[in-house]
Amino acid sequence: MRPLMLLGVDIGTSAAKGVLVERGGTVVARAQWQHGVSTPRPGWVEHDAESVWWEEFVSITRQLVAATDAAELDGLAVSGIGPCLLPADASGHPLRPAILYGVDTRAGDEIDELNRELGADAILARCGSPLTSQAIGPKLRWLARHEPEVCARTHLLLMASSFLVHRLTGRYVLDHQSASQCTPLYDLRARAWATDWAARIAPGLPLPELAWPTEVIGYVTRAAATVTGLPEGLPVTTGTIDAWAEADSVGVRAPGDAMVMYGTTMFLVQVLTEPRPHPGLWGTCGTWPGTYTLAAGMATSGAVTDWLRTLVDSEFADLLDEAAEVPAGSRGLLVLPYFAGERTPLFDPNARGMIAGLTLGHNRADLYRAVLEGIGYGVRHNLEAMAEAGGRAERLIAVGGGTKGGLWTRIISDITGLPQQIPADTVGAALGNARLAAEAVGLNTSAWNPVVATVVPDPARTAAYDSYYRHYRTLYESTRATAHFLAAEQHRSAR
Repeated sequence: MRPLMLLGVDIGTSAAKGVLVERGGTVVARAQWQHGVSTPRPGWVEHDAESVWWEEFVSITRQLVAATDAAELDGLAVSGIGPCLLPADASGHPLRPAILYGVDTRAGDEIDELNRELGADAILARCGSPLTSQAIGPKLRWLARHEPEVCARTHLLLMASSFLVHRLTGRYVLDHQSASQCTPLYDLRARAWATDWAARIAPGLPLPELAWPTEVIGYVTRAAATVTGLPEGLPVTTGTIDAWAEADSVGVRAPGDAMVMYGTTMFLVQVLTEPRPHPGLWGTCGTWPGTYTLAAGMATSGAVTDWLRTLVDSEFADLLDEAAEVPAGSRGLLVLPYFAGERTPLFDPNARGMIAGLTLGHNRADLYRAVLEGIGYGVRHNLEAMAEAGGRAERLIAVGGGTKGGLWTRIISDITGLPQQIPADTVGAALGNARLAAEAVGLNTSAWNPVVATVVPDPARTAAYDSYYRHYRTLYESTRATAHFLAAEQHRSAR
């Protein structure tokens, strides 16, 4: 029997990653390319689809194909950041840089307008999510208002994954999970486009065919094979948004399973059997037919730790070692980690970071631990919102680069009072894509990426953190007006 190999590629906010995986789940080759985002104006966050999404995808596939016999490849799945808005012409050529997910906040006026026009409660009930900077609908209306010449030429609504699938196969298709984040264009309970609302927001725009991430939707064309090095005819699945591929990489599939993704931003996905709308969370379709999810995302997490690491000119390993010696509570420090506003459950782009309790006696270790704890309080806040919606987590699985070293995961388990399972491989979405590709071509992946460790909370530290968490919640409320004033001053100075 010839070997079976699966490819998974993910386009992230700051890096593109790919893996080559054999049928039993062992990763045999990896590739990664770093990139950044473009921020041409305050509140704008963009990617160039050609140079970031396509060229890095091609570099990764050529590197991975070189590690095996191309004839051994049996399937490919892709994922990417989302929901994003990439307007393209009928041939799939981008008409402008892609407008990224909730970190791009340009469409605030359009959010308010659509809430008035359609009704905020009606949007939440029909679509499963409130209208926020994460949604595609307001960004489409922003495009029509501010770039009408681009809007007039737009024939395809693409995201990172669907752009790659279109380039590889010629199919114009989007998975249900990604489509369910195109609020208010998708009806969550009907699992179909809300064509009446779509016609009001983007009249005349053909919406993509809908499919599930686990379906083979097409095959690599001869032209795409020539460019990428992939074999012509290789099966390609529908693809999805990176966080949901990452959840699949660690087996978050059963109702009650929840993923905590430690990355540039912290992201949580919990599996449900039915929609449970909550005004502070995103309700979406799941990766698998018949499933739904609640999702939460903080605006920053690893981005703040990297900011502090750069500020104090140190290495992560040194900071982690030093912070591990600091007691719970960071010697009386409390951090609001809203350095780029906050997404769930506040949905406040004008929230701002805060470090409370500083004295001349504090050092960088205290501050670094306080940042990790502040993010942990944010995770607890989101998990409590999920429980309010009826989605209490029964099994928490951690994934992402922030799981390395153990300190951050211990802090979050202590703050939440919940154990976290750690899988053998935390490479993330690229591995999840390979797993989806394997199952799409009929392979059993139940033994892939087993749990190898469990982080158990310490009751004494959990009790200590309870007091800090109560003050964390009240600190935002009591300083919100000041934060909004300062945010307005920052916007004014940036202009």
